[in-house]
Amino acid sequence: MPQLFLDAERMANLTSGLGQVCLHLGRELVRQKPPGWELTFLVPQQQVGLFGPSADYIVASRWRRVWHPWTFDVWHSPYQNTRFIPTRKTKFIYTILDLNYLSLPIYSAQRKARQKKHYQQCINQAAAITTISDYVARDVRQQLVVPNTTPLEVIYCGVETPSAAPTTSPTVQPDRPFLFFIGMLQPYKNVHTLLPILEAHPDYQLVLAGPNDKPYAQEIYQQAQQMGVADRLLMPGPVDEPTKWWLYANCEALMFPSLMEGFGLPVVEAMAFGKPVFCSPLTSLPEVGGPDAFYFPSFDAETVVNTFRQGMEIYRRDPDLPNRLQQYRQQFQWDVVAGDYWQLYQDVFAGKKTILSQRASLAKTN
Repeated sequence: MPQLFLDAERMANLTSGLGQVCLHLGRELVRQKPPGWELTFLVPQQQVGLFGPSADYIVASRWRRVWHPWTFDVWHSPYQNTRFIPTRKTKFIYTILDLNYLSLPIYSAQRKARQKKHYQQCINQAAAITTISDYVARDVRQQLVVPNTTPLEVIYCGVETPSAAPTTSPTVQPDRPFLFFIGMLQPYKNVHTLLPILEAHPDYQLVLAGPNDKPYAQEIYQQAQQMGVADRLLMPGPVDEPTKWWLYANCEALMFPSLMEGFGLPVVEAMAFGKPVFCSPLTSLPEVGGPDAFYFPSFDAETVVNTFRQGMEIYRRDPDLPNRLQQYRQQFQWDVVAGDYWQLYQDVFAGKKTILSQRASLAKTN
């Protein structure tokens, strides 16, 4: 009976992006489990049993990072920074969400070199590699060495959204129409380029939700003060799930000018509510945003303001655009993602060299 192991140790923080990935992928893998397969999750102590009685559980602990003599047919690490690596006898599937760490200036060259070495060691051991976008797949091939015989397959990230948003915001209370950004306030998110929109549109507020304890957040606020728009800039810090969904459902548009994204989850989350999306044309965002998002050709103030104004006019004049956005995001559902992974698990377990070789060849041409 084939045995699948999924590293879900990052569910120690269920509010984090990695925690949510493990949670939703795990639930859907259990729901779609093929007959004859056994499924074991590596989880924190408090999450034992979370996926129901049909799965088995191993508790993640520090000592198990060093000693884990477990035997499984297929082992999947759904994020690149896993602390648990199988023995070389186990067929290992390694997922890379992004290589942003290697480009961030806040980390030393030594730390980046150690991290890159870890990525490469995992790649060298993998029976198959997956990424969450074509952009990340290209970046992996440029920055790391993927053996010619190792398939590299793109399986998009799933996005879980509520069927209905809360009717009121528990923690954030904009008092006029507002634009919305969510994410860590770091320089590569490029959020300061949105301030000229507030200057040009005094009827709008801008809500920047996410961790704001870095110097960049203070720089944004100081710039807003200098421009005279600080009274319409809301920076509530991290928000809970009900507040997040209320903000998506009630904003005028999502603003996401990030310069570096492996996927860009907020883009898809906003589309689920039929909201217009204004984002960067860089890295994975055109791939994820698709044909109906609006892209900033550059980030000088005049271009940002004009792109926003023109995009909102198009959105208001096209009553079918919200429906197209909602339809486009259907490809990023967890049932689709889990189905693709189960097919990969079965192919890797069966050692279908022809199929895996075809996947590897196809990935090289993309």
